[in-house]
Amino acid sequence: MEKLFKLRENGTTVRIELLAGLTTFMTMAYIIALNPNLLTGFGAEGQDLWNGVFMATCIASFIGMLLMAFCANKPFALAPGMGLNSFFALVVGNIAAMTGLSYVQSFQAGLVIILAEGIIFLILSILNVREKIVEAIPKGVRLGIAPAIGLMLMNIGVGSNAGIYSETGGPFYAMRDFFGSLTAGAASTNMGSGYAQMVLTVVTMFIGLFVIILLAKKGVKGAVLLGMLCASVIYWAGQAIFLKENPFASLATASFVPPFSDMFKTTFFKFNFKGFFDIGIFTAITLIITFCMIDMFDTIGTLVGTASRAGMVDKDGNMPNMKEALIADAVGTLAGAVTGTSTVTTFVESASGVEAGGRTGLTALTTGVLFLACIFIAPIAALIPAAATSSALIYVGILMLMGLKNIDFDNIDEIVPVAMMLIGMPISGSIGHAIGLGLISYTIIKLFSGKGKEVSVLTYVISILFLIKFFTVA
Repeated sequence: MEKLFKLRENGTTVRIELLAGLTTFMTMAYIIALNPNLLTGFGAEGQDLWNGVFMATCIASFIGMLLMAFCANKPFALAPGMGLNSFFALVVGNIAAMTGLSYVQSFQAGLVIILAEGIIFLILSILNVREKIVEAIPKGVRLGIAPAIGLMLMNIGVGSNAGIYSETGGPFYAMRDFFGSLTAGAASTNMGSGYAQMVLTVVTMFIGLFVIILLAKKGVKGAVLLGMLCASVIYWAGQAIFLKENPFASLATASFVPPFSDMFKTTFFKFNFKGFFDIGIFTAITLIITFCMIDMFDTIGTLVGTASRAGMVDKDGNMPNMKEALIADAVGTLAGAVTGTSTVTTFVESASGVEAGGRTGLTALTTGVLFLACIFIAPIAALIPAAATSSALIYVGILMLMGLKNIDFDNIDEIVPVAMMLIGMPISGSIGHAIGLGLISYTIIKLFSGKGKEVSVLTYVISILFLIKFFTVA
């Protein structure tokens, strides 16, 4: 282990890395079921396709993390990206409407986009183009990425991570519908029978958060993991005592047999090239470029922001082995295309494992092995309540906000792009879009204040590409 991952050099141990990997897994395990839900209309497009996407989610994530572990030796986890998967589902629906193909055939046509994206990214990563793009991001903007991600994590944790449904509709969320309600009575009326579950969710979330904080203040290793476990127990107990529900009821009818046959039938190497090109060359190229831009800056933002928080960057804000990490990300996307899922990207929830002490590829390997194991134990992983993962997301988000101390608040050239990212990331839900807003702001300020020469040519190009993306309707 020492030779493979250089544990002593990175100030860590096998135990810390394993705990960090488990922490990351628990924080992002929701994607295992949510990704196939989003890509198949919550199973509406057939159980075979759902099973195929489920298998692809686990296998492609494992392959990406395996490369991240052994090639880059970084603690970052990969999985099909949120936002990108919803966009992919929308594109698949549009392909079906344009061509008259079935959803499954359109899904297979959409996989061609992911294949092309993965190939392009692999070539750009090998040729160091993606690394050059990272270097083109001004230092001030790079310093603002981590705090902006922190706000986004907090927004996910207390905002959209745990949704409650009831006979009156939904989803209802903690910040918008519980804390945002004028009175507790109004919230109760609005949520109907879901109000009791909302109260349990909020209580669980904050107990878990403060357990993590208190353990961390005492220097307890694995504070995030322990806090999540504590929150999970509280939620399960609350389900049994107050909601009169068996929290483990799903295990009685759960299947632990991996549905390999469904994956081979619906998604594995099932590229529908004819269906893809039936939408037209211009539309096809536009879609590929759009996916590339969103994924590229989501990945770059996650790597730079999380690495900055972990102290894995040099004095100029550059991360060692960035090229290898980007190659792992590109291969993960290719693996996703081959097995049958949307773009695999570096997950922002990796920050939870980094905060738990993860500093090497052993953390990523641990998370990857757990993802692979989920093809056998998915029903058990699904027992982790969203309220428990929210505790970790809020805590890590708070810590990432500490990066604001590195921002020069007296320098308007620096603070404006950072402010745009701070507001843009949690509202848009896209790291890439927020970085685009930051770069556009930076470029315009420099250009029209007579300091245009301080902006690199590549930064100008990236800013123009984002402007085209934001304001051009394909």
